[in-house]
Amino acid sequence: MSSTAISSEPAMSDFYEAPFKAEHDHVFLGEGHDKNGRKTWAVIALCSAMMLAEIIGGHLFGSLALVADGMHMSTHAGAMLIAALAYTYARKHANDPRFVFGTGKLGDLAGFTSAIILAMIAMLIGYEAIDRLLSPLPIRFGEAIPIAVVGLLVNIASAWLLSGADHHGHSHGHAHGHDQHAGHGHADDGHGVDTRDHNMRAAYIHVIADAAVSVLAIIGLLLAKTFGWLWMDPLAGIVGALVIANWSYGLIRDTGANLMDVSADGTMAGKVRAAVETAGDKLIDLHVWRLGPGHFAAVVSVVTQESTRGPDFYHGVLRRLKGLSHITVEVHA
Repeated sequence: MSSTAISSEPAMSDFYEAPFKAEHDHVFLGEGHDKNGRKTWAVIALCSAMMLAEIIGGHLFGSLALVADGMHMSTHAGAMLIAALAYTYARKHANDPRFVFGTGKLGDLAGFTSAIILAMIAMLIGYEAIDRLLSPLPIRFGEAIPIAVVGLLVNIASAWLLSGADHHGHSHGHAHGHDQHAGHGHADDGHGVDTRDHNMRAAYIHVIADAAVSVLAIIGLLLAKTFGWLWMDPLAGIVGALVIANWSYGLIRDTGANLMDVSADGTMAGKVRAAVETAGDKLIDLHVWRLGPGHFAAVVSVVTQESTRGPDFYHGVLRRLKGLSHITVEVHA
């Protein structure tokens, strides 16, 4: 591997001071992990209550549209359940030695799963909309519009519950075998630390996607009722399906990259390279990957002419990089 530096020498703000710590754990969860989990369970409770009210009310009052919306709300609650269980499981097994690098990536796995569900929902909406466009059906505006409005209100309430959660995540971690620290940041805290919580991001996208579909449905229904444009309702559905599909693609791309240890950018790798080469040594191999929100791991292989420089020296240099939570160093004289 070339030893050409990817970035300039790290600034002092890229480092933090942390005490030496011989013992270590492998907890690579985001700082907002537990809070985000509680927020998600609250949204599940809201969606479940709405789902039961619509299904029971639909059966009591003979409204098929109300029952259908209740079933739709059940898929929404199911997607939230994936996110909530991921938070619970990741916390419960955070110190389980079977997870070699902790459970920080469980959020990415849950986010990837939710993204697949979003894609399936987009296809179902698109299929139904095209079918309605080709074979228009009479619309019961008196029921459909109020249901769409109630659905929008539920999604606004869900978004409000999730708004207190950090959709981008925070960093909180330690350098392997040497330190324990707590940092703070957003999607990129300025130090090349990816702190996004993709599990919370997936939950939030579910809510926003549902809200967007509700808004489009209301617009389409009002236009159809006012001007008799029955094709506006399925057209709004097609637009909503395309929007959801686009969001789903972005989520699949980002979570899939993390699950496959794709190095999305060289910011952290550049800082590791610069830190080693600033010490006058040659970096011959480097692997940097994401362990969880705000946590990176690095495997570093160095050639040095300084006989006194062993792995501990480079741990001392690298452990101060913000977000670098797990370091493995190999030194060649």
